[in-house]
Amino acid sequence: MGAVRPLREMHGAVVVSGVEVTVIMANAMVDAYSKAGRVEDARTLFNQMSIRDTVSWTSMIAGYCRAKRIDEAVRVFHMMPEQDTIAWTALISGHEQNGEEDAALELFRQMLVQGMAPTPFALVSSLGACAKLGLVIRGKEVHGFMLRRCIGSDPFNIFIHNALIDMYSKCGDMATAMLVFARMPERDFISWNSMVTGFSHNGQGKQSLAVFKRMLEAEVQPTYVTFLAVLTACSHAGLVSDGRQILESMKYHGVEPRAEHYASFIDALGRNHQLEEASEFIKGLSSRIGPGTTGSWGALLGACRVHGNIEIAEEVAESLFQLEPGNSGRYVMLSNIYAAAGQWDDARRIRGIMKEKGLKKDQACSWIEVQNAKHMFVADDTSHCEANEIYGTLDKLFDHMRVVVDPVEDQLALC
Repeated sequence: MGAVRPLREMHGAVVVSGVEVTVIMANAMVDAYSKAGRVEDARTLFNQMSIRDTVSWTSMIAGYCRAKRIDEAVRVFHMMPEQDTIAWTALISGHEQNGEEDAALELFRQMLVQGMAPTPFALVSSLGACAKLGLVIRGKEVHGFMLRRCIGSDPFNIFIHNALIDMYSKCGDMATAMLVFARMPERDFISWNSMVTGFSHNGQGKQSLAVFKRMLEAEVQPTYVTFLAVLTACSHAGLVSDGRQILESMKYHGVEPRAEHYASFIDALGRNHQLEEASEFIKGLSSRIGPGTTGSWGALLGACRVHGNIEIAEEVAESLFQLEPGNSGRYVMLSNIYAAAGQWDDARRIRGIMKEKGLKKDQACSWIEVQNAKHMFVADDTSHCEANEIYGTLDKLFDHMRVVVDPVEDQLALC
């Protein structure tokens, strides 16, 4: 709000002075209003412009996208006398940044159909959409298009290579991500972070740690994201000692540990069956980060479920109920821990508490990629265009499961 007042004062001074407002001046003010969150003021000024150029239209499109008003951005785009690559890029990027990945990819396809040469930023947004949707085949198509057009061969286009690494990593293709990384003529901290994070998220902890060590040898300054990724990697790989050393080294690198870093280390302790040590560690943190221990307690509760430790689970759950009284997932996990131990009365008691508090279990979802399209599945959902066929197939699978002979009974019958 502080930036709006001087902006309006400057705008008013220009109007009062009678100075002719050029297209360049008007464009600058439209852009400034948009970036200040005053998209309506930007639109009013835009409507008053007698002459508009590409920058005018694109600034308005970007402003609406920034304000999460995608429909308005699309309307302005279609109002343009002629859409150029910059306008296409703004619209594609706006959709991708606002969670409309499918629409972003469709716009990118339309852009190519119309013979437009995509800008590097349009390509990066398309790769980002593929990464978020897990569409590795579509991502490879974009990559292939870039190679055929020699786009991204410029060593200064580091951000394109970073987008490729991110896409392949999030789609689980670390071999290709590593190949892109190895062939980069120049790398920045984002390149290194993407590789450390990629290996970590794909369960390749030792590889993540190896890249992290190479990063330090290359004298690249790690960030809090780097440390979070490598601590997660240590957790998944069972490298508790390495995780402890890395956590302790953060301040040496000028990075203050955050709640999520501690939670990753707690997860490592939990996976290594060091539940008591993890509990004491969190209690020591409480005086420093207070409510920030929620993630750490949550990680420890998950470890208690894995190891079947009811005593510590009850203590941890009580702390979580106080920190997050409205989080149904914590109640569900404790109920499941009781159920796994055969303590059905306790499991029912927790479910009863949930009912009294009006808490419901969040629905989970899954998805698959078929012919470059994402298909999402949610329990009891009937919105899919082929819902009848899907549920019909599911019923057949259930019927098949019911008639399958138990393997043990089958072996006994042969004796």
